[in-house]
Formats: sequence, structure tokens, C-alpha cells
Amino acid sequence: MTDLTLPTEFVFDIRVYYEDTDAGGVVFYANYLKFFERARTEWLRALGFDQSHMADRLQRIFVVAGLNMDYRKPARLDDLLTIRSRVTRLGRASVHFAQRAERRSELLAEGNIQVCCVDTIQMRPAELPPGVRASLQSIQE
Repeated sequence: MTDLTLPTEFVFDIRVYYEDTDAGGVVFYANYLKFFERARTEWLRALGFDQSHMADRLQRIFVVAGLNMDYRKPARLDDLLTIRSRVTRLGRASVHFAQRAERRSELLAEGNIQVCCVDTIQMRPAELPPGVRASLQSIQE
């Protein structure tokens, strides 16, 4: 039997496009949230979970319930950013993530994001699907 250990950190690279920048030529602050969202989505996909499937078949979606962000240095057009994500807390219906945006290992922005699982019909908190919970528990620090 092989011991399969999943990495506790997910790494996702993303290129800065013109549409991501503001009039000053730097990444608009809110776009870091989009980059972080994409990284979380791709992490779930890498674990074998498709969010549209979860919404259609399980009536579960994820919504951001809270966050805090710190911006350190600007990213610019054509920069290749690395988004690093890790689970810091797993609740019954929520997942807390620590995420960082880096350029060649230089910290640009970091945040803590709380994501809640909700029922698509009542839009109320709902338990994480068992498979998602098991996968996230196996990678949590």
C-alpha cells in the first residue's frame, strides 16, 4: 500500500494582463481577490471537485464570508505571479485560507479569506460535502 500525502500548499501561476491593471499600470487592488479566487477554484479542481457539479448536483456553492488583505508591493503588466494557498482552518460549513501573491518569491500581497459553503436553494450555511471535507482535512496543516 502506497502512502499518498497531499501537499499542504497549492501553487498556481497567473500572468498579469492589461485588463488587470489600473491607470497607473499596476495591478488594481481588487484583482488580487480574483487571482486568489482562481487559485482556490483550481485547487478544488486538482482535488477532483468541480464547482459547477457541486452547484448542480449537490446544491452547494462557496461564498466569501470575510477577508483581510495586506498589500506590500505592486505587480505590473506581464508579471508572472505565483499564488500560494493553504488551508488554515476547516469548520463544519467553512474553510479559512491563507493566500499570498508573489513575484519571483517576493511578497506582493497576502490575505486571509473565509469561505462558507451554502445551500443554493435557501442560501444558508450548509455542511461541506463529505468528499470535499475529507480532501481538505487531509491537506490541512
